[in-house]
Amino acid sequence: MFENFRVGTLFNIPIYINPSWFLVLALVTWSDAQWLVYQFPQLGTLAWGLGLVTALLLFASVLAHELGHSLIARRQGVEVNSITLFIFGGLASLDKEAKTPGESFRVAIAGPLVSFSLFGLLNAIGYFSHIAGPLAAMLALLASVNLALGVFNLIPGLPLDGGNVLKALVWKITGKPHSGVAFASRVGQFFGWVGIGLGLASLLGISNIGSVWTLLVGWFLLQNAGQSAQAANVQRLMSDLTAADAIIPNSPMVAATESLRELANNHIIGNPMQWQKYLVTDMEGKLIGEISITAMNKVPTNDWWNVRVESLLESTTVGTVNEAMPLLEVVNQLDEETSELAVIGQDGRLLGLVEKASIIRRLQKRMAIEDGVEETDPEEATAS
Repeated sequence: MFENFRVGTLFNIPIYINPSWFLVLALVTWSDAQWLVYQFPQLGTLAWGLGLVTALLLFASVLAHELGHSLIARRQGVEVNSITLFIFGGLASLDKEAKTPGESFRVAIAGPLVSFSLFGLLNAIGYFSHIAGPLAAMLALLASVNLALGVFNLIPGLPLDGGNVLKALVWKITGKPHSGVAFASRVGQFFGWVGIGLGLASLLGISNIGSVWTLLVGWFLLQNAGQSAQAANVQRLMSDLTAADAIIPNSPMVAATESLRELANNHIIGNPMQWQKYLVTDMEGKLIGEISITAMNKVPTNDWWNVRVESLLESTTVGTVNEAMPLLEVVNQLDEETSELAVIGQDGRLLGLVEKASIIRRLQKRMAIEDGVEETDPEEATAS
């Protein structure tokens, strides 16, 4: 796959272009040029230049649409990673989901509102400026495309803006964000199949409605709605789980008062998990640092009974989370900050370590229970 490349920055948001965008740019330029030549034969080759300008302005409208989403998201404390233009339009990449259905609704509706505003503005410019000829035709085309862009994106199915609006409404009614995603994903899949059906019917000459583009858009909707449905299922599985539910069995923990020999005998030898460091706790069970296997191996094995773990104590870089933190929030922290987190109990004691792999195992166990399948924990199977 070809990688996106950066073309600039707007409002401190990196703007990227996917190579597929150039294919659409060429097609839209050709289409606009043919349309202008048909209406104004005297333009000749100049129509190609005007067609290119019109195509670029159309994509500028798409960019403005995505900036609408991005700036509203930023006002609500959500960082915007980038905006990418590609074959099907544009995509704003946000670093996290909205915290409330109201915030989600405002971010979703901002894009179509920008498109509708551009439709009104371009019509007003055309009406009050009395522009005529090819420029008036270009303004009218840009206005109509912005209207179509706003209306199309309000189709109530993910990944379109209308799907995100629907998601926010269902979230508001049910109080569960994953329910909104699941419902809007199913609607998105329905419209995806409709688009594919209309596209195939037009290609087979059965219907005058649809085109190859309808088929491609339907496929795009179907694929992305399916991914959203899978994400919703994962959110559902995690909805009532906390950090404590995904703690790694026999997490790498050792008391500061233990000797290096006790560390080796009780925690390392026979342990299928080959940890490179162990979290160290004080007499009250609270996290005070870590010990690395590298530092331990520098001590002669004959001295291990006489050397305590606390003598090799190092400060730890592992982040901490409360045992009651929702597992979905834990996942977000793992994505953003680190690959593992220490779980702290309500009394301040260290309970264990959680990482992506342990969360996946916990979700697999829950799915197996829902499917009525008895699942054996891989770590338990190895240890037995």
